[in-house]
Amino acid sequence: MKTPASGLRTPNSKPQTPNDSIPLTPGSEIPGGPPNILWIVTTQWRAQATGYAGDPNAHTPHLDALAAAGMDCAQAVTPHPFGPFARAALLTGVPSPGNGVRDYYDPLPAAARTVAHALAERGYATAFFGKWHLYRRDPAAPLVGEAQAKVVVPPAARGGFEFWEGFEGGFQLNDPWLHGSRLAEPTRFPGYQSDVLCRRAAEWLEAAERRRPWFCVVSLEPPHPPYAAPVPPHDSAPPPRRPEDLVLAPNVPRGGIVEERARRELAGYYAHLAATDRALGGLLARTDGAGTIVVFTSVHGDMHGAHGLFRKGWPYEESIRVPLLVRGVRRDGAGRWVLGSGPGQRSDQPVSLLDLPWWALAWATGRLATQNPEPKTQNPEPKTQDPAPAGAVQRISMPSVVRLPDQCDRVWHGVRTHSRKLVLGADGAPWLFFDLARDPGEQQNLVADASRRAEREELRRAC
Repeated sequence: MKTPASGLRTPNSKPQTPNDSIPLTPGSEIPGGPPNILWIVTTQWRAQATGYAGDPNAHTPHLDALAAAGMDCAQAVTPHPFGPFARAALLTGVPSPGNGVRDYYDPLPAAARTVAHALAERGYATAFFGKWHLYRRDPAAPLVGEAQAKVVVPPAARGGFEFWEGFEGGFQLNDPWLHGSRLAEPTRFPGYQSDVLCRRAAEWLEAAERRRPWFCVVSLEPPHPPYAAPVPPHDSAPPPRRPEDLVLAPNVPRGGIVEERARRELAGYYAHLAATDRALGGLLARTDGAGTIVVFTSVHGDMHGAHGLFRKGWPYEESIRVPLLVRGVRRDGAGRWVLGSGPGQRSDQPVSLLDLPWWALAWATGRLATQNPEPKTQNPEPKTQDPAPAGAVQRISMPSVVRLPDQCDRVWHGVRTHSRKLVLGADGAPWLFFDLARDPGEQQNLVADASRRAEREELRRAC
């Protein structure tokens, strides 16, 4: 097997990026020194499914407030719309398979350099809570259930995090099993998974050594299936939406089994979104005014019937686009600063989850960084807040087929801009080409349109 790219390096170690160090933005110092950094990473939460994005089905008041106080990176994508590939890319800053994860069952290589290694070398305390999904998994074992939830991830396989408390998988949205730095054996915790993990992460944050900045990842499985899993009732929550009352997108076929399934599953999906939003409210309250940069995102989305498809791995917007919010707070408590000109800003810059570890490393140096790489740059590096180059693209791919029900049936790779998307098959032949500006629901495949050939070739050169 090809040796994986080892990932993030600090300026004091041998660089893995095309440049010797990470360029910083002149005149945009973070007040008070290196900030604390909190990543909240959910699973299967697509970009469209929030109140601030205009989804009438979504009840997300805490995320709406986070968007109002920070920057909404509205064009954000996952580089790979499937869990292990995306998680490996997110932690290393290197896309799959270059990070060592080519197959769904591949573990993150023990030698992989992650954002936790890089920030620890900057003096940060590092912690991880929740779903890992990067340890070796038995292809013959059931993916759902307590057996998978109780698999022990050894310290050497925890990505360099100083403190680690979580689980490999199992999709136990209620009463999760946790193990790690303070739990030698898997221990069951009663309650809704998002509530349990947010509460335990908040406890760690309160006890964190105040003389050191910290970096904490809270990795939640919801709103991943099973969508029928119970959701705890809450007095402040509106009643769950009935399947027949949900508003479906125009690209979901009507009048058959696809619509019936989409409505049934989306009713559960939105219930889990609301429950997780409530859990996040408590965690976010602990970071307000504490000199902390907060990032909220997801590793991928879900088709939910769009184009007659379900789950992820597909190159469509429902699968690849993810929410990405960033909020910062001054250390001295004097007020908020955000990645933009003021609170409630929306950015349409082409951003990928691959950017996040490089942003974190730039923030740790005491500077702001908000831009993605130049076109054709494989490893992201922070840029200024100037407009992105006209040809800037987001690279997306599925490096292998995950042979599970409903998932994408082919290997593909492609590029996306805010207005166009080209996807090639494993043989390099164009498969999909969409004009996202005129056709945001991707209902007209222009791959055979002779009048758009020049556009396709332009994007193809960027693949």
